[in-house]
Amino acid sequence: MAESTIKLTIKFGGRSIPLSVSPDATTKDLKSLLQPITNVLPRGQKLIFKGKVLGETSTLKQSLVGDGAKIMLMASQGLHQGEGPVLKEASTRPISRTVVDKAKPGLVVDKNRADRWKATGVIALAQANLKEIPEEVWECGSAARVLDVSENFIREVPARISSFTSIHKLFLQGNGLSDESVQWEGIASLKRLMLLSISHNNLTVLPSEVGSLTSLRQLDVANNKLTSLPNEIGLLTQLEIFKANNNRITSLPENIGDCSFLMEVDLSANMISELPETVTKLRKLKTLELNNTGLTNLPSVLFKMCLQLSTLGLHNTEITVESLRQLEGWSEFDERRRTKHQKQIDFRVVGSGQFDEGADKSW
Repeated sequence: MAESTIKLTIKFGGRSIPLSVSPDATTKDLKSLLQPITNVLPRGQKLIFKGKVLGETSTLKQSLVGDGAKIMLMASQGLHQGEGPVLKEASTRPISRTVVDKAKPGLVVDKNRADRWKATGVIALAQANLKEIPEEVWECGSAARVLDVSENFIREVPARISSFTSIHKLFLQGNGLSDESVQWEGIASLKRLMLLSISHNNLTVLPSEVGSLTSLRQLDVANNKLTSLPNEIGLLTQLEIFKANNNRITSLPENIGDCSFLMEVDLSANMISELPETVTKLRKLKTLELNNTGLTNLPSVLFKMCLQLSTLGLHNTEITVESLRQLEGWSEFDERRRTKHQKQIDFRVVGSGQFDEGADKSW
């Protein structure tokens, strides 16, 4: 009687990954199994057994791969999903930081600066070598309109942030924040908040409390470790820009379509394999970035329903131009796309005197 399964060991980046598969599984099937484990897209995987690259359509049995076999996985550059290979830690500093004077390890807040914060409503403390939000900041209370503590080493965003009842913009990116670092009930109470940037941190969960931020126009949760998005994101009916690229998101909630004001969405470098049909309800959508994802197709009426869509990023996906041309509304979308890129080219030629051959890289 034939074996029902065989046990394999996949060697990848210093790891040993055990798998049980059918000997009748093809190399393509094996790559699909490895995708969620390694964050490497199937076409970026090269499987090597006894010095030979396994053929895509060959079964393990045909390739003489038996029980207890060891297979090496090599990943191509640029074809990782999410934050890249599982061994690589995400950076919490998106850009270079200036060197802090060793003689001043902390930030000294003088009274004049605190008075200026209260007068202008703008608290600018980016790249200030902070480990916590200074006490003087909290004294601003309802006078604060903008708080920027990005690219520091902030260990906690406490619930007392709810005292900023008039705040419009909150920048928390690049602090290495974890799920336990953020008291979301405090942020959720900021009913006037229009921009929240919490990218380049170590969040694995975007909690349901985010749905309380009904005044949000921009939400940036890129470069974290999110695996999903809450259903409550559909409550953000004023949201115009949503960036969630470079995470580990596998699917989108159906009610993403309720965010009817969305104009720009970036979901690149995630583990998304399909989009919900409700995406076609985003009638104001102009830009949709889906590069480096596991997508194999798009909703069939995307071009027909999203009549303002002019930028569609599909680099390093399995979706071909030929398949896009079969979708209803392709011609109109293609005309919008070409018109937009021509305007960009004209602007660059007039503005800089140089022609940019990369102007037409996105669909």
